[in-house]
Amino acid sequence: MPQPDHVMALPLSETPDLDPEMAALFDKCVEKLGFVPNVLQAYSLRPKKLRNFAMHYNELMLGESGLSKLEREMIAVVVSSANHCYYCLVAHGQAVRKLSGDPELGEMLAMNYRAAPLEPRQRAMLDFAWKMTKEPWTMGEPDRQALRDAGFSDADIFDIADTAGFYNMSNRVASAVDMMPNREYHKLDR
Repeated sequence: MPQPDHVMALPLSETPDLDPEMAALFDKCVEKLGFVPNVLQAYSLRPKKLRNFAMHYNELMLGESGLSKLEREMIAVVVSSANHCYYCLVAHGQAVRKLSGDPELGEMLAMNYRAAPLEPRQRAMLDFAWKMTKEPWTMGEPDRQALRDAGFSDADIFDIADTAGFYNMSNRVASAVDMMPNREYHKLDR
């Protein structure tokens, strides 16, 4: 059984070599969340990759988009469900609970998003993300058109694909290094 402080299977320095900007990011996490997410701690093994990961994540999840923050988190959970990524299911499931105000939605998305009571727009978005994750070679114009028919712009379609692609990558890294979610996530927004 993993220990409460288990971040990942690879050993980490107790004092990571962080530049001032990344040290400030860790401090901000502690201030806002009460902890540093283990994904950031794991990436501290490779400080340049930590910076790139944090910048990409912030732009993807917090930057300007026709997708709401909740919709981006929903994509993260559905992609992580398809990939069976424990870390991201727990961490992003908590974000869905918080942003939606619905303690059940994150779990429905994690178990089977098709069971969730979703708007047609969200259903089309998650169908696209699921297919892109499970059968990316089959993606084509009909898949993009289904999103347009649901009200998404071409820029939104790019954001859906970019978000799903990012979580496919991060799911694989998290699984490969046995990244564990912070225990605090389990208790939040219940």
